[in-house]
Amino acid sequence: MKLIEDANQQALTRILEGEPRLIDIVPARQLIPGLHERMILHAGPPISWDRMCGPMRGAVAGAIVFEGWAQDLPTATKLAASGEIEFHPNHHFGAVGPMTGMTTMSMPLFVVENARFSNRAYCAINEGLGKVMRFGGNDASVLKRLAWLRDVFGPTLGKAIRAAGGIDLKSIVARGLSMGDELHQRNLACSSVFLREIAPWMARTTTDNAVLAECLAFIGQNDQFFLNIAMAMGKAITDPANGIRGSTIVTTMCRNGTDFGIRVSGLGEQWFTAPVEMPEGLYFAGYSEKDANPDMGDSAIVETIGLGGFAMAAAPAVAGFVGAGAPSEAGNFTRSMGEITVAQNPEWTIAAMDFAGVPTGIDIRLVVDSGVVPVINTGIAHREPGIGQVGAGVVKAPLACFQQAIVAIAKDLGVS
Repeated sequence: MKLIEDANQQALTRILEGEPRLIDIVPARQLIPGLHERMILHAGPPISWDRMCGPMRGAVAGAIVFEGWAQDLPTATKLAASGEIEFHPNHHFGAVGPMTGMTTMSMPLFVVENARFSNRAYCAINEGLGKVMRFGGNDASVLKRLAWLRDVFGPTLGKAIRAAGGIDLKSIVARGLSMGDELHQRNLACSSVFLREIAPWMARTTTDNAVLAECLAFIGQNDQFFLNIAMAMGKAITDPANGIRGSTIVTTMCRNGTDFGIRVSGLGEQWFTAPVEMPEGLYFAGYSEKDANPDMGDSAIVETIGLGGFAMAAAPAVAGFVGAGAPSEAGNFTRSMGEITVAQNPEWTIAAMDFAGVPTGIDIRLVVDSGVVPVINTGIAHREPGIGQVGAGVVKAPLACFQQAIVAIAKDLGVS
């Protein structure tokens, strides 16, 4: 159908023409209109407290204590269940968040601007390793680290980013793909390149040497630091492609530990959801699949732009880490994702595939016709609140979301 093909070409062009640039770090309350006290943004499609999974509830309780709306976790849990806390998806406010995806007023957010279309997107700072809120952690150590990110790290790094005039992100991703990253489970190269670019500016703008050393060490010791930047980049790239009538290109994929949700360009802000699936992967010592929570997080936005599971061929080491088979099989994931996308990105190429571009532009028609669903690289959280990450793996998007969207597109276009 020509209308669909033309609409998809327009959506694809907007995705490929994006010019994402990291321009600042700013507290959420200064960035997001309407974000107020006793309001929490979360990962995935809309969900109420009574349907939230264990780690999501744990993160919510921790966020409430962090913001000072309750003095302890039991009181915070009661407050969350009382109906006095508003819950909304990050995606409704131009934001994204990894795993549980907590965004509240005081949290500093990366600001990525798409210069081509003058839109912005936001994501919280990656907390690093260990027990963290994105995996449902909520004890004193988690809150202390969040306070340090708010009071010390965020302002320090933000000052350096502004002094640098922003950081171009497409070039960092291109370099990272050539150095073994796929930008979801492996961000070591991109994190290192980012540190290399920002370190001189941090040295120029930070007068306290102890603070400078602490901040540089935090980035250097966090192999996943760039993930959150890449997520904001993905949101900034896909948002301009939304709202093109007739387009069957996916502009959002996310999950909240209960539901998997997608949004499609031609259907704007409408959600299509299905029960989220369990990830398959490898577990840390002492844990197994019986401890795992179903998949969650807004981080699948990177797969939406051709990275993560779609770029697995660039990062064969990841295949073994997430239990997806031998490193030699990594290319099979990328080739499979090429079956459900409409193009390749000529700016982000994979050397191991003769410099083919990453598969870009998920088409719901191709998904439904082939039965091949997007593959997403992911972390695995414990199903109980407060424990944290227990492994890493891959998860498949449920086909039902795409089937629902096909029916809705046909109805909107008057096609039987």
